[in-house]
Amino acid sequence: MLARHDIPQGTLHRLTVESAILHDNMLGDPANRTVMVYVPHGHSGQDLPLIVDLVGYTAGGPAHTNWKNFGENVPERVDRLIHDGEMLPAVVAFPDCFTRLGGNQYIDSKAMGPWATFLTTEMLATVEGKFGCGGFGKRGLFGKSSGGYGSIVHAMLHADVWSAAACLSGDMAFELCYLPEMPSALRAVQRKGSIEAFVTDFETGPKFSGAAFHDLMTFAMAATYDPAPEAFCGIRLPVDPETCEVNAELWANWLKWDPVVMADDHTDALKSLKGLWLECGNVDQYNLVYGARRLHRKLEAAGVAHVYEEFDDNHSSVDYRMDLSLPYLAKVLSV
Repeated sequence: MLARHDIPQGTLHRLTVESAILHDNMLGDPANRTVMVYVPHGHSGQDLPLIVDLVGYTAGGPAHTNWKNFGENVPERVDRLIHDGEMLPAVVAFPDCFTRLGGNQYIDSKAMGPWATFLTTEMLATVEGKFGCGGFGKRGLFGKSSGGYGSIVHAMLHADVWSAAACLSGDMAFELCYLPEMPSALRAVQRKGSIEAFVTDFETGPKFSGAAFHDLMTFAMAATYDPAPEAFCGIRLPVDPETCEVNAELWANWLKWDPVVMADDHTDALKSLKGLWLECGNVDQYNLVYGARRLHRKLEAAGVAHVYEEFDDNHSSVDYRMDLSLPYLAKVLSV
């Protein structure tokens, strides 16, 4: 069952990256990683732009290639966009960056692992070596939510690797999107007795509540932005465990990774990109639109060329927005 039966389909390839970089990570996650790679119909991949899909929290890249009821997965979407003349041909890679803590922010962390290094070296070398795609000036990345966060941060820190990025409803303005989750995380620790007990109980299953996923996300963010080598999975919260008062020293470690804060020091890198896309729903339930507006204002003030769009929707089920951002990336990377 496909959304469109009347158009040719591209080809999906499954690669395995046997990573040396990800070995011995603190979470004990496997180092060998699957990367699904979409190549458009009628192409081998040679000389095409490469666009890397960074998925949101709780997902892995290959999930975006699965069949989707009443809709399209990403390869089907790209098939349609290319067939209808709305998007130039491009290879799309879907790396599996899932972790024990439920997801990834795609930066290097002593607890989560050196994920930025993995993506910009081993993963890229494997995909480009196999298909002859990408290369300097022809690499881009996109993602929503945690993937949007990864995309904008990579655009700032790794503009020597990526030439375009699309941040779709990405995590930013940390005091608005993360601090409101801290009371729930503290209650979860209180119920279970410790962060370790919460995580191991979550892993035992067999069923998870939505609230538990949110608490696990908070712990994953802690291990990402402020890893504590002595703590279980590197997790320590930036708040007092009894009063939920913010620990200014620990919270400062988080804020160093807030794209709104980071932008002050990385405008030159962003100016070097061929294209930068920033968007968010105007009623995003995680308050991300306020961070997007702040970043947009900073980019405008610094003279960073970019596309900024707000749309009338929230954070959920907004894959249809890829119909705008993916053609944009393919176009700027094809020049």
